[in-house]
Amino acid sequence: MQLDIIFENDHFIAVNKPSGLLSIPDRLGQEVSLKDLLKERYNGIYTVHRLDRDTSGVIVFAKNEESHKDLSMLFEGREMEKYYLGLVYGNMMNASGSIDAPIMEHPGKATKMLTHAKGKFSLTDYEVLESFRLFSWVQFRIHTGRTHQIRVHMQHIGHSIVCDEIYGDPKPLLLSSLKKNFKLSKTAEEERPVLSRLALHSYRLKFTLHGEDFDLEATIPKDLRAVLQQLRKWKG
Repeated sequence: MQLDIIFENDHFIAVNKPSGLLSIPDRLGQEVSLKDLLKERYNGIYTVHRLDRDTSGVIVFAKNEESHKDLSMLFEGREMEKYYLGLVYGNMMNASGSIDAPIMEHPGKATKMLTHAKGKFSLTDYEVLESFRLFSWVQFRIHTGRTHQIRVHMQHIGHSIVCDEIYGDPKPLLLSSLKKNFKLSKTAEEERPVLSRLALHSYRLKFTLHGEDFDLEATIPKDLRAVLQQLRKWKG
């Protein structure tokens, strides 16, 4: 697999992870992960944070133990600015705001989280960048790093991320849902989805490491750009 490397130096490497690829090996170790691919190229690769399998975008791995410790402390100390972009269902009432809702593990489902008063403090800022008839394109900044934080918080306020199989509607996005009077071509047996993966992208990381400032951005992937193009086209 061709890796989309955003930046690297002697201390860390930042990669634009494609959707569908694990960040690190799972418990079974049967699937190739981004960390596995990096290990084939570099002697030392250390996990600093992770992205959900279906979330694309910028992720950082350390190249040595010292940098691993320093980067991990930036995340733990909330000194790492983390920005995401996502497509959500519906038009949001406020153009910007903050979601302050504690998150905890679901008591009955091992891979699911939920908002609950007994959960850990979790804070997400959001800003609507574009509004469409049935959807909103939103920028998020997360101040905490809870599992599935943005996905849980958006479900909490009634605007789940598009194609979220755990916290929203898993059905793929079809052009027929965007375009009025849509007609399937005579040669096609069924409609091909415009998007069939979680519409969430880790867009930007800002931080200071060893006295140097870094501002790393991951290009929005082709599938999300195509969805936005269609939404803009049929906005009226």
